[in-house]
Amino acid sequence: MFDLLVILIPLFPLVAVLVNGLAGHRYSHELAGRLAFGSVGLSFLCTLGVFSSMLGNPEPREVVAYSWIFGGNLSINLAFLIDPLTTIMLLVVTGVGFLIHVYSTGYMHGEEGFTRFFTYMNLFMVSMLLLVMGNNYVVLFIGWEGVGLCSYLLIGYYYEKISAGKAATKAFVVNRIGDAGFLLAIFLIFSHFGTLDYTSVMAQASTLSTEMATAITLCLLVGAFGKSAQLPLYTWLPDAMEGPTPVSALIHAATMVTAGVYMVVRNHALFDMAPVALATVGIIGGLTALFAATIGLVQNDIKRVLAYSTVSQLGYMFLACGVGGYIAAVFHLVTHAFFKALLFLSAGSVIHALGGEQDIRKMGGLHDKIPTTYRVFLIGTLAIAGIPPLAGFWSKDEILAHAFVNGQYHLYVLAAVGAFLTSFYMFRLTYLTFYGPSRVDPHVAHHIHESPSVMTVPLMILAGLALLGGFLGVPPEHGWFHGFLHEVATPIGAEHHEVSLGLTIGLMTVAIGIALGGWYLAHYMYSIRPETANEWAEKSPEIYTTLLNKYYVDEAYDKLFVEPCKKLGLMWDWFDRNILDRFVTGIGHGTDLSAAAITWTEKHVMYAGLNVIGYGHHLAAWAWRKLQSGQVHHYAAIIIIGLALLIHLVMAWYTGGSPVGLSMR
Repeated sequence: MFDLLVILIPLFPLVAVLVNGLAGHRYSHELAGRLAFGSVGLSFLCTLGVFSSMLGNPEPREVVAYSWIFGGNLSINLAFLIDPLTTIMLLVVTGVGFLIHVYSTGYMHGEEGFTRFFTYMNLFMVSMLLLVMGNNYVVLFIGWEGVGLCSYLLIGYYYEKISAGKAATKAFVVNRIGDAGFLLAIFLIFSHFGTLDYTSVMAQASTLSTEMATAITLCLLVGAFGKSAQLPLYTWLPDAMEGPTPVSALIHAATMVTAGVYMVVRNHALFDMAPVALATVGIIGGLTALFAATIGLVQNDIKRVLAYSTVSQLGYMFLACGVGGYIAAVFHLVTHAFFKALLFLSAGSVIHALGGEQDIRKMGGLHDKIPTTYRVFLIGTLAIAGIPPLAGFWSKDEILAHAFVNGQYHLYVLAAVGAFLTSFYMFRLTYLTFYGPSRVDPHVAHHIHESPSVMTVPLMILAGLALLGGFLGVPPEHGWFHGFLHEVATPIGAEHHEVSLGLTIGLMTVAIGIALGGWYLAHYMYSIRPETANEWAEKSPEIYTTLLNKYYVDEAYDKLFVEPCKKLGLMWDWFDRNILDRFVTGIGHGTDLSAAAITWTEKHVMYAGLNVIGYGHHLAAWAWRKLQSGQVHHYAAIIIIGLALLIHLVMAWYTGGSPVGLSMR
């Protein structure tokens, strides 16, 4: 029964992909939406069954669907590894994914591409489930590439918009850079271990030299930084807000962008053997957390503020991994899924109420016009800011404590400053959106309305999770969450640091003070004395403009990488058209001239023997001319036929036979 439940988890959304993708145009949008969220709901129910089984016996189990690739030393199964880490990820992906799918049926109501949207969403679910369930690097990589493809499709959902098309392409290209590093890591792993199964690789991790472990893990980090939007590969995520808001909630807050964190935790046995790589994880995470938070201070698009917040919060997860707090990283991954999905969907509700408006400078005074949306957004803000007892306080405080207790004071300072800025810009967003005088366009103000229940009910459930989810990790370091993940996410050879009650309370007090300090500054600048913000911007226009333009990183990347690549492409296009094409066409013309010369010779040579030879030459020239058509697809077909014949001959040699009945040995 356990094996069946495991296989059904990705199977249900896969069936929905096939049905909606192939026949969705034949029935109503309502039925297509029910099929989409119903399939994810069934996957969630199966996940609950798997979870209940793991509670009684948390030992890792493998479920093999079928033998996929085998030959020589390589053996790869389409198989799933179910352990506590996988189970937690499955609960997040299917549980939060189900709520977002339900919300989407209301948010996307009336869209022309409704069925196409849900086909992409379900395909993303299949890919993400393969990513977290696979028992080897190949299945992981299939899911890894699948979520990248679905991200491209969903970001570019409004394909008629130029900005959406560019954002989708940018996300695809940046992720391919990261994936190149990930592939190199897979090749190195197979060359050293002779297997790609997690269990075998982790069991032999201690045999790695420090140099090889560093090489493998740094390559893995390139993939992780690309997928999870860390410096310097973060630029695709803010632009991904061009997609519909539910896409932002599902892919760019709760699931896909956490794939890099999951991959690091899954491979922690390798990272524990590479101190340099582990230090890199922590430093990049800390710098990203602070860097993205500074940009979020001045952004005016409600979704873009949340996008930079996502980049920053992912930095905290990597920072936790860098100081050996793998369980703390997963804990923050879970709580972040709750409050960030809540914030994105609440922002979608605001946008829905304002007829598509996303500029917070054109909002204000909405708290009594859309009260349900306001309340759940406030809960999400309190959670991400780290106000106790909401979920974000417990997980973020644990990360700060890990950095401090392990003596990584520089990372602690980065995280603490980032936490202060997070609290400030999130309360800034709340005040400008829901408080103060209304700045809404008069034509829009008459139509402001609360979202339907199909959208608000998922928001209420997520608000409850953001409010209470943190208690899964209470008391810190000794809660249920830590006990459940202890065997699969504890650093190898880690020294346990006993933390006194006084130090624990002191660190918590500092964390609370940081969160309240950020709130008070935002309260002063946007409620008590609103003109302060403009005064500060006018006093330091260079700083304000730099932050507003995101440190001009996109412009620098365009100048250093994009434009040179475009010029190189133009040069290659010229070479292709003027050199290669003319060379190939010239061969075709040459054979024509050869055939004409031979024909002339045939007419003027009267000797019978030579005439026969002439006819042979004519036939050969005709055949040669047909082969040299100048059409690339013809050459490709010839290559494929030749390759097939070559494989046939090699197999005949290997088996001792002969395709023509002659002995090959």
